[in-house]
Amino acid sequence: MKIDNSLEAKVTSEQLTQLSRPRRAAVAGFLGTAIEYYEFGVYGYLAVVISPLFFPSGNAATSLLSALAVWGTSFLIRPIGGVVLGRLGDRHGRRRILMITVLGMGCATALTGALPTYASVGLGAPVLLLICRLAQGFFAGGELSGAAAFATESAPTGRRSFYGGFVPMGAAVGGGFAALICAGTWVIFDAQAMSAWAWRLPFLMALPLIIVSLIIRSKIEETPVFLQSRNSDELEKSPVSQLMRHHKKTVLQVIGLSYPQAAGYWVGIVFMYLYLVQTVGYDKQSALWMIAGVSILAGLCTPFAGILSDKIGRKLSFVVGYLGYGIFIVPAMLLMDTGNDASVMVAMILLVIPFPFVQAAGCTAYAEMFPTSVRYTGTALATNIGTILGGGLSPFLATWINSVTGSGLAAGFLLIAAALIGLGTALTLKETAYSDLR
Repeated sequence: MKIDNSLEAKVTSEQLTQLSRPRRAAVAGFLGTAIEYYEFGVYGYLAVVISPLFFPSGNAATSLLSALAVWGTSFLIRPIGGVVLGRLGDRHGRRRILMITVLGMGCATALTGALPTYASVGLGAPVLLLICRLAQGFFAGGELSGAAAFATESAPTGRRSFYGGFVPMGAAVGGGFAALICAGTWVIFDAQAMSAWAWRLPFLMALPLIIVSLIIRSKIEETPVFLQSRNSDELEKSPVSQLMRHHKKTVLQVIGLSYPQAAGYWVGIVFMYLYLVQTVGYDKQSALWMIAGVSILAGLCTPFAGILSDKIGRKLSFVVGYLGYGIFIVPAMLLMDTGNDASVMVAMILLVIPFPFVQAAGCTAYAEMFPTSVRYTGTALATNIGTILGGGLSPFLATWINSVTGSGLAAGFLLIAAALIGLGTALTLKETAYSDLR
């Protein structure tokens, strides 16, 4: 009888471990991605404040474009970080690398808040800012893709997009939290204090976020799928060459899907904030409260969109999402131009409606499209190239087009073009929602 009880307890313990693994992986992915997008959001929302501090000029638009150009460099280095960290993740395990990425991102963010300005060290200030941005981009290159692969590999078939949906949920909530912190900082401090020193506080807030995320990630186990590949001696010694030799089409497909995915977030959220402030005439606090509200709402909806993606498949989820971006962007910008609070809020909601469909499907589908031996490297390389186009260049181009033409609609056509590329790519996909990752 004692033996039976012992066996029953052992089985129960193993069952509980299997049940809790996907949840812990989802929480760990959520926190790391939240830190990544918190930092990118803080920089984007404070660009109008820090641009004259690091790039003083006689023209506010020129200073802002300089700050956004440095912001873009952090996207340019992401593929390098993705390849380096992805290769290590495919060779030595996802968990170790995800500990490194969150530590690297967080430290680069906090250091940004401690930098001297141009008034103190001259040209050294933008150089130091550039170094911090490059470091942040390097580690971010292995974060989202690694977290998505980890959450997807830890989840059972038929529920992968639900658990994987917590990773992009972290993106939306992290960006929304950044808007809340920046708006709160503007409420507490006046413009003089913000320019003098208070702009540093949102960046320094990354420190407690690092600690919490490291504690959570230190308690998660390596994914069963990776362990099985390692025990079966199926790991690739050179994941990059294997990727280029046998998975070029998949890499191109993921680039075609992740480019509009990134553009939907960075144009639909960050550029729209700048557009509201600089073109429509909104004060910074009101615009940020709106951004925070719709971002967090979109994030909370993402796991539910993941449930739907598990039922209808990744392909249809992409189609719905990219059609939404293409259809809603022009009406949304026309509503914004009215300057009416209710109309602007409706416009922001229209812009984030497609977000959960694309994000929940994307973060899971990319991992499903590559085999275990090159999954981390493949998703990191392809998604980071897509993110350069959609996240690094799109807000800069949208701001430049808006400044040259004086029409926000012209910038909105960038998102329409990106959505059409995503839609066309989605139609070439083979369904992966029901495949066995092993």
